[in-house]
Order: sequence, then structure tokens, then C-alpha cells
Amino acid sequence: MKLPSPRGPLSENLVDVLHRGSGDLSTEPDGDEDVQLSLFICYEMAYRGWDGVDDEWEWHPSLLRVRADLEQRFGERLGRPEPADPQGVAAALAAIVAADDGPSMSGYLRGRATREQFREFVAHRSVYHLREADPHTWAIPRLGGRAKAALIEIQLDEYGGGVTGRMHQELFKQTMAWFDLDLTYGAYVNWVPASTLAVNNLMSYFALHRARRGAILGHLAAYEMTSSLPNRAYGNGLRRLGGDARATAFYDEHVEADAVHEQIAAHDLCATFAAAEPELAGQVLWGARCALMIDNLWAQDVLDAWAEGRSALRQ
Repeated sequence: MKLPSPRGPLSENLVDVLHRGSGDLSTEPDGDEDVQLSLFICYEMAYRGWDGVDDEWEWHPSLLRVRADLEQRFGERLGRPEPADPQGVAAALAAIVAADDGPSMSGYLRGRATREQFREFVAHRSVYHLREADPHTWAIPRLGGRAKAALIEIQLDEYGGGVTGRMHQELFKQTMAWFDLDLTYGAYVNWVPASTLAVNNLMSYFALHRARRGAILGHLAAYEMTSSLPNRAYGNGLRRLGGDARATAFYDEHVEADAVHEQIAAHDLCATFAAAEPELAGQVLWGARCALMIDNLWAQDVLDAWAEGRSALRQ
């Protein structure tokens, strides 16, 4: 993935230093676009890296200092976890999901979206779906016992049971291909706004820190527990626009798989984890709330743009 175009002084500084392989990283960010892109640039070093950038930058002290400062800024938006009863985690997760009243992206795509709007939606989501499951996989070595086994069970489905063509990352490429989108990993990072980058940064903010292992589990649970019905709507909306079986396979796969994952995530994963580490029960619920909050902000951003008759992409 090529380094993206800067969106402010810090991302410009980062891109310049990483491209040259040396330099001073001490610039302050200017605005949320600059913050979110800069944080995404830092985080991507822990995934597949950037073309022409030495992998050693992943652990370079100066880059880690920038990342820590950006994480502090991002964390201020998220609040902090509160103590929770570990025995009530599964029920509390269900209550959080039931109380969510965010904008209905799935309803809009099912019945009203134009082909171009659905295509934009797919471009936004490609930043996550082309590495789907990868952020949550960071939690596996940080768990033990039943919680670890439950997470592996979920992730095994996400990775297609070891069959490349069944990996959800690969299925999403079929949807992108139907829309004639660029299938390259990270191709649309330059196109998406800060709200889209924040959705992806939140996962890394939780996943790359062992101290937030409860939060990434809650994040995954929120995703699994709010996935089946929206994906049915996405599939039906794409069929309304003429999408064939290959184009809708990604969404259709999630309708069935996530109906099962919902129960595994709430009970076998999160409830079991909370019982084993009760001091982190509240962190699990916090992770779920943050997931829904950041996703809702992104959905509102996109829907507002469409309501105003403009693109929700930057270019």
C-alpha cells in the first residue's frame, strides 16, 4: 500500500519522514482528518506496512511516541470503562445492542440507495473488509481456556476455514469487482474521510494493546450481534440493484454465520472472559459501546452527505 496523501501538518511530516527513512517527527496535528490519517499511518505498520517504508519503523521510538500522543487524543473521545458485574456481561451486551438507535445504513441501502451510493458504501467498507478479522485476531494469544477457543472458532469462519476463496476478505473482493472497484488492499484510504478511518483505528486502538484485550472482545461481540439482519438488508439491496450471487455472497455468508457467532461472542467469548478476568468485565461493555458509537458517527456522516446530494468520499 502506498503512503497516502497528507491531510495536515502531522500526516505530511509522517509521510515525508517514512518516505525518506529519517527525520524529525515532532509536528502537531491540525484537525480530525490529520489526526485519524496519522494514526492510521502509524497503525498500518503493524499490519502490512507501506510500500518503500522499512519494516523497522513499526517499533521505532519516535513513531511510537507520535502514536501514543494520537491515541491519547482519540481516547479522550471514547471515555473510560466503568466497573460491571462479570456474571451479567452477556445480558448487558444484549441490552447495549437493543438500545442502539443509530442511523439505519442497512435500511437505506436495502430500499433507497442508488448504484453509485452503494458503490461508495463498498469503497468505504473496503478499508476494513479487506483485512476483516485481522484486528480481532491480535487477541488470540492474549486469552486462555474457553474464551480463547471461542475466539478461534469465530475467526476460523472469518478466514474461510483455511480455504482462500471462502475467506471473508476474499468474498468482499467479489462485491468490489461487481462495482468495478480497485481490489488492491488499502486502495481507498485516500478517498475515505476521517469518520471511516476512525472506525478502523478504533479496532487497532483496542487490539494492539494487551491492556485493552477486554475492549476488543466487546468490540467483536457488538459487531457479531449487530451483523446478521443488516447483512441481509445489504444483500437484498444489492440484489435490487441487479447484483448477482457472486456480488452478494459476502453479505449472504454473514447472515448465516453471524447468527451463530452472536451467541458464541456473547456467551462463550465475552462472558467466559469476564468470569476469568472479572476486573475487565466493564472494559468488555465499553468496547461494545465504543464500537457502536464510532460506527454510528460514520453512518451519519455518509447518510448526511447523500441527503445533501453529494459524495461521501473525499474524491
